[in-house]
Amino acid sequence: MVNYIKRRKSRITEIGTLKIGGDYPISVQSMTTCDIKDIKKTIKQIKQLEAVGCDVVRIAFPDIESCHLIAMIKKNTHIPIMADIHFNHAIALEVMKYNIDGIRINPGNIKKELQIAHIIEEAKKKNIMIRFGINAGSLDKNILVKYHEPNYEAMVEETIRLINYLEKINYHNIVLSIKSSNVMDTIKANEIIAERCDFPLHIGITEAGFDRKGTIKSAIGIGILLYMGIGDTIRVSLSGNPEKEVLVGHDILHSLGIRKRGINIIACPTCGRCQVDIHRIGQKIENSLKDIQHPFSVAIMGCVVNGPGEAKVADIGIAFNKKEAMFYKKGQLVGRCSIEESVQKIIKEIRSMSYKVK
Repeated sequence: MVNYIKRRKSRITEIGTLKIGGDYPISVQSMTTCDIKDIKKTIKQIKQLEAVGCDVVRIAFPDIESCHLIAMIKKNTHIPIMADIHFNHAIALEVMKYNIDGIRINPGNIKKELQIAHIIEEAKKKNIMIRFGINAGSLDKNILVKYHEPNYEAMVEETIRLINYLEKINYHNIVLSIKSSNVMDTIKANEIIAERCDFPLHIGITEAGFDRKGTIKSAIGIGILLYMGIGDTIRVSLSGNPEKEVLVGHDILHSLGIRKRGINIIACPTCGRCQVDIHRIGQKIENSLKDIQHPFSVAIMGCVVNGPGEAKVADIGIAFNKKEAMFYKKGQLVGRCSIEESVQKIIKEIRSMSYKVK
């Protein structure tokens, strides 16, 4: 595949064992949705996120008492853990005592410069990455007075003020995040900041919404920025199961040819010629194989018009007619089976191929 994207050169930062920025792969992040004090559920959710390709997981720490759970979480999981801190800078200081991999703070709600300086001082000692999140929903009130609304200009001004401060104190182990629920404001603000500094950028559309609209807004906003070469790590912010955030994130990267992981389903939109339930078949295959990490293309075609052609260019392909399914592997017709048998045949074959490439 031709690489059409020239990626912006950014500094390299580290969170745990993961490097962000430079030429390192664009990472996919998500966030747990359960109360951290339900430790079993928290660990289970992180493991589920790991299984579908999450590179960094963020956890909300609501109080000082929750910080002691970090050791247990890290013992039972593998990906870097980022603590999400709001309002109370003491929680940021506390999580660092337990060797958290990274912290995320919002200068819009931890406003005192001395408190931010104290967080940075402690982070320097332990080389803990800080992600500074500039969100349209929590901008400094003086900036909002100036611009009357949380637009891209307001986000840019607050971000540049932060950059100037970070450059003054010579602190660089950071990632910047400039987000809005407005797609165009997010794109414009990140475009300007990408020209202003070389800090790694975490991109996404915050509070994007539910499945359909949230996925579309995220794909457009994140996709445009990535095509412009902007973005070192991403999160698709969807209301619901965080596993879907990770899967959609990888799909966005895959569609741009940036990073390939997992199953790529090629499926016909169906028409009057189709004699099978392509949606049901495709959903069952996709859901059964969401843990597969190696990239495979699977063509699921509903009739013989384009079916054999698409099936031949996929790793695994199946084309249906009224009575049976034609089964293709690496472009060759290798057999036929009943419609009922076809789903399990594809799942079994992909798992076998995945095992061989490990």
